Amino acid sequence: MTLYEDVDSVLAEFDHADQVQRALARRYREFVSSNENTIWRTSRAGHITASALVVDAAQGRVLLTLHPKVGRWLQLGGHLESDDSTLLEAALREVREESGIDRGSIRRRPLRLDMHDVPCGRDAHGNPLASVHWDVQFLVVVPSAVDVVISDESDDLAWFSTEELPDIDASVAALVCDAELAMRQSEAQQWVTFG
Repeated sequence: MTLYEDVDSVLAEFDHADQVQRALARRYREFVSSNENTIWRTSRAGHITASALVVDAAQGRVLLTLHPKVGRWLQLGGHLESDDSTLLEAALREVREESGIDRGSIRRRPLRLDMHDVPCGRDAHGNPLASVHWDVQFLVVVPSAVDVVISDESDDLAWFSTEELPDIDASVAALVCDAELAMRQSEAQQWVTFG
């Protein structure tokens, strides 16, 4: 299965209690089916990205990165790469690259979907190009003792109590709420261990 086929399969199986999220999944599938290049950052019409909210469930904390381009606290994530064979692997690669985390568990199915406008790339004159990230958001749970390392893709990296989050936007707040719910309703077969 190609990465493109995996993205389509993940979106086809996406389910959520919220009808707005289910409708968004249909829009994602229509977008992806319009052109196989929609999974790559070179697609100026927008492209699929993979992210993950990293949670230390024992401590009730989430790991957020202060994104240098956006200037806000976000979950870890980014563009799909040619070496990624699945969307889930792309999310895990981003977690490793942006935090150094190399062990834990990732939920097999995404938690949420979120579309957002971002500056992505530059034109021939060095001006930022606007694009849309069609983000597929996963959940990663890690042991309390895991070490994190800030990458050069971030202005900061920090753990926050879910009760004392920094200034985050509505999409990150919704992701944190869905993560808390998913962990309460979790079954072992929904998770893949890594590291």
